[in-house]
Amino acid sequence: MIHPRWSIGLARLEVLFVADSIKVKNIYYMLSYASQNLHEAGIDQVAAEEFDHIHDLFAAILIRGVGDQIRRGLHKNYVPQEETIGSLRGRIQITESIKQQTMLRRKMVCLFDEFTEDTLHNQILKQTMLLLLRMGSVRPDYKKELRKLLMYLGNVTDIAPRAIRWDALRYHRNNATYKMLINICWLVINGLLLTTESGGYRLARWLADEQMHRLYERFVLAYYQRHHPEFAPRASYINWDIAEDTYWLPVMKSDITLTYKEKTIIIDTKWYSKTMQTNSMYDSKSFISSHMYQIFTYVKNKDRLGSGNVAGVLLYAKTNESITPDNDLVLSGNRISLKTLDLGREWDRITEQLESLCSWLLTE
Repeated sequence: MIHPRWSIGLARLEVLFVADSIKVKNIYYMLSYASQNLHEAGIDQVAAEEFDHIHDLFAAILIRGVGDQIRRGLHKNYVPQEETIGSLRGRIQITESIKQQTMLRRKMVCLFDEFTEDTLHNQILKQTMLLLLRMGSVRPDYKKELRKLLMYLGNVTDIAPRAIRWDALRYHRNNATYKMLINICWLVINGLLLTTESGGYRLARWLADEQMHRLYERFVLAYYQRHHPEFAPRASYINWDIAEDTYWLPVMKSDITLTYKEKTIIIDTKWYSKTMQTNSMYDSKSFISSHMYQIFTYVKNKDRLGSGNVAGVLLYAKTNESITPDNDLVLSGNRISLKTLDLGREWDRITEQLESLCSWLLTE
């Protein structure tokens, strides 16, 4: 049965990106937008460094961030502990004491809360640093710094990375500085960690495509939110332009919508290994059909009055293909653009291109 709320349009293509075309430092800049508290965490100096490998980037961020956290004080919380002890403490576990016959040794099994740094937040930090230290392609000086920091986490329990309950994490005023660090750990564990055939682990040389696509989308939206609040950047739902019941129609939701006065731009970010489709019979290339249908549907349903004041942009992350899209079309009175963002360029060139995408909003 087809669920009525599936998102529109994408017969899913294989999402394998050519990572060699990306500058590792640009991942840091993308993270600084997507995780808006990156600057607050005191690790701006990472931007001044050069990185040959993404493992080095994550190690550098954790070294700065965890180091600052240790100076501020590690997060502590009351954690339930069950111990067999000679002096009564907390709640006596009668049934368990009888089972273990602890009274013969003049001891009882007690359950009590202990104020400790052995919290889930610190366990995740420790496990991620251990993964980078043991399995990562990390510079020797970074490995040395990671070992030093791990000494401060000696009382923190090791945790299996695949057993982490991310939904159990809670943030409040006293541990808010952990949020960015935990986001980095989540990327390492869910984006890099692979399970081997023998049941062990290894770290991939690049983030998994799903995590990179999410980061790319969040970065573009956050860029416009930070630099162009006047365009009210947001991810928004688009209603179908029909009078009948739309319950069984798929949901239309844009990655980024920019609006200024009477004009609107809908941007859909794409992170794929191919930005063009190939017709094997004729050995020819063309725009990817499903992507064109998707953005055209978004634009035409948004522009209900046919004013031409709604434009659409397919924004691909640039690959190493010989031909990539760079086109501005007018389809049925609406502007549709297909562009690639080259993440292998210097950062100021990337921001120039993002600025050019929204310039149409200001034209008369």
